[in-house]
Amino acid sequence: MLSRVTATLALVATACFTVADEGGSGALTPSHGIAMHGELKYPEGFSHFDYVNPEAPKGGELKLSVVANGFDSFNPFVIRGISAVGVNAYVYDSLLDASADEPFSEYGLIAETVEVPDDRSFVVFNLNKDARFQDGAPITAEDVEFSYRILTTEGHPFYRNYYADVEKVTIENSHRIRFDFAQTNNRELALILGQMPVLPKHFWADRDFSSSGLTTPVGSGPYRIDSYDAGRSVTYERVDDYWAADLGVRKGRYNFDKISYEYYNDDTVALEAFKAGNFDFRLETSAKNWATAYTGRQFETGSIEKKAIEHQRPTGMQGFIFNTRRAAFKDPKVREALAYGFDFQWANQNLFFGQYTRTRSFFENSELASTGLPEGRELDILEPFRDQLAPAVFNKAYTPPDTGEGASLRDNLRTALQLLTEAGYKIENGKMVHQETGKPLSFEILLFQKTFERVVLPFRNNLAKLGIDVSVRLVDSNQYIQRVRNFDFDVISQVLPQSDSPGNEQRDYWHSSNAGEAGSRNAIGVNSPVVDELIDLVIQAPDREELVYRVRALDRVLLNGHYVVPHWHLRKDRVAYWSHLKRPDTTPKNGIDLNNWWIER
Repeated sequence: MLSRVTATLALVATACFTVADEGGSGALTPSHGIAMHGELKYPEGFSHFDYVNPEAPKGGELKLSVVANGFDSFNPFVIRGISAVGVNAYVYDSLLDASADEPFSEYGLIAETVEVPDDRSFVVFNLNKDARFQDGAPITAEDVEFSYRILTTEGHPFYRNYYADVEKVTIENSHRIRFDFAQTNNRELALILGQMPVLPKHFWADRDFSSSGLTTPVGSGPYRIDSYDAGRSVTYERVDDYWAADLGVRKGRYNFDKISYEYYNDDTVALEAFKAGNFDFRLETSAKNWATAYTGRQFETGSIEKKAIEHQRPTGMQGFIFNTRRAAFKDPKVREALAYGFDFQWANQNLFFGQYTRTRSFFENSELASTGLPEGRELDILEPFRDQLAPAVFNKAYTPPDTGEGASLRDNLRTALQLLTEAGYKIENGKMVHQETGKPLSFEILLFQKTFERVVLPFRNNLAKLGIDVSVRLVDSNQYIQRVRNFDFDVISQVLPQSDSPGNEQRDYWHSSNAGEAGSRNAIGVNSPVVDELIDLVIQAPDREELVYRVRALDRVLLNGHYVVPHWHLRKDRVAYWSHLKRPDTTPKNGIDLNNWWIER
């Protein structure tokens, strides 16, 4: 959730830090949690979330795999280096903890209670006096203030933007801290501050936070780093005297004594290692593997369970992402034309065994997705921008190019040729060239997974029929991450995930202030005043109903910007796991969460 670069840096530079008397102040009634809109589901003093087993036994080791080219850091909060998987999730606790069966509600963790006025102009966190770091030091308001300050000044640019609207931070006493906001229409800000990981001030006093490295961190979470083999594996051990073990947000969770990750360079090798029993659980992302590879004695005897578990979370957008900073992709007609070269129906039947559904929204699988033509309140929201938007936003329902209902690939390529002609291109000597500059239309698709070549190569071949030269480059995962961070690519395949309660993070995805901010999630380089204003409207939505209308309007504008070639989505989690792993009877709306599972031998 990001805002303009200049405003962000100014806020960070001028944010006021003060310390009040030990007595503090407090005119509001403290609450055990906070909801984005509406009421909390869980009452004060609740014993556990509904989707966990509070009697789950503790013990055993969960062995997992990671397909990547290793890691060189235990600091996930900075832009330098590649952090080991799991550090943020297991080592650090946050002020509040979100439930997985509500759109967006958070409950007390490090902060035992929270105070927010009706206008949400500030938030006060009252810390749990039992909260401890893993070295035994108590967590105080100074640690919270330090965490905010270090993340927004030396951390990943994401944090500077995420907390940009914080105007003043006041330590009211050792266990009470207040954040005042620059504006009162950002209803989400209190909740996203609740997500802030709390770092130990004393630990970082004589260390360089901004650098990456393998210094073993001290956190306050349920696990600490037990051992590691640099770049190859890391093991976390459960903290026996974890201070929050009996809180409602933790009961029945984090049940494994150890969690270990083994790094693999190749997914095929990782799959075979799983079937050989080298690790316990696998989330399958390949339709081909799901259809053909999960066979053998282990599956026949039930030693390995294979399940497709339904979820109700938004699937977001996966697609070919255009880097609009490149001259070739500045014209939306060119981007729209290229989408006609991707034949989803062919890929789904020939590559994916018919498992997927075409994605038609950036907020797919939710009530937030735009459909049909804008009407009612959504039309009212869009109307002031009519002169700045393409007519299609208002008079044509968005549908990605299709070959399934009377249209053939040949028809689609004809449409693409017409759009390219309108954009100033023509075919000369078999090549698509711009009539004014004479430059051929060519680009590179950057990949880090070799298995994805089978999707990319047919797309490339289809565009070749239009005289467009497309090259495919495969790099290792670390190089890929660095190139994407620095926007050093033409086209990539990327997932843009979404929650059921969009807010400040939309700035990071689409706001013009982040188009040039290295490391931001605006990989596309979206730079649109209309999108900027719609993002502000989403963040300022006063209630759930209005949020839905505003997000639909944003979705419609993004779709008609033709920033991506939409891929596909699945409304199930395809998982396989060895039978000693057990899971709760209830799966929350957000889908499976291994942190709620346990081992029974």
